Amino acid sequence: MNKIKIKNIPAILWGETSDKVYIFVHGKMSSKESAHEFATIAVERGYQVLSFDLPEHGERKNEDYKCNVWNGVHDLKVIGDYAKRNWKSISLFGCSLGAYFSLLAYKNFSINKCLFQSPIVDMEHLIGKMFKWFNVTEELLREKKEISTPVEILSWDYYCYVKDHPIDKWCVPTAIIYGTKDNLQSSYVIDTFAKRFKSDLTVSVDSEHDFHTKEQAEAVIEWFKKCI
Repeated sequence: MNKIKIKNIPAILWGETSDKVYIFVHGKMSSKESAHEFATIAVERGYQVLSFDLPEHGERKNEDYKCNVWNGVHDLKVIGDYAKRNWKSISLFGCSLGAYFSLLAYKNFSINKCLFQSPIVDMEHLIGKMFKWFNVTEELLREKKEISTPVEILSWDYYCYVKDHPIDKWCVPTAIIYGTKDNLQSSYVIDTFAKRFKSDLTVSVDSEHDFHTKEQAEAVIEWFKKCI
């Protein structure tokens, strides 16, 4: 692994020189180092892997640069442009929020194939869940502009962006792994996305959003081995 910076974004380049690469986009509360197990398998199969820290994550925790949709999409485009300059073939891995940012940033990008783990494919659906969890209404958020919750700060501007930018285009051959106990995206939302964009969907029974137990993590590793 080789630590680099791409326009001040801390990144890791895994593997020996190759003409093909996976861009690895981690999820919330994670970092570029979380690519280790994925990279181990991908490198064995002739890929390099490019992972990086999202805003407010990893080496960027103390930066005055929020992990919101605007900054996330901007940074993914910076990473994507770097990949285009350095590799002939680009594939993508996105986890949770990283998948959501990827769907926005790379919808017109030339990608060979894509793997999504516990993807957020409908952010409006997730914000709607948070409204119910914390007794927030659209009218209240419009009035307050921002509302702190135990999970996240709800933002009116973010909510408006999400409503104005639905995921309506995705032409990349995609495989998804989703746990039946995922509390952030319903099975209906994931099924609808998979059918609309002809994605290969693997459903892991009793797995949660973060696949945190040993058995759940092993299911992800087996899926990596099948799909990378």
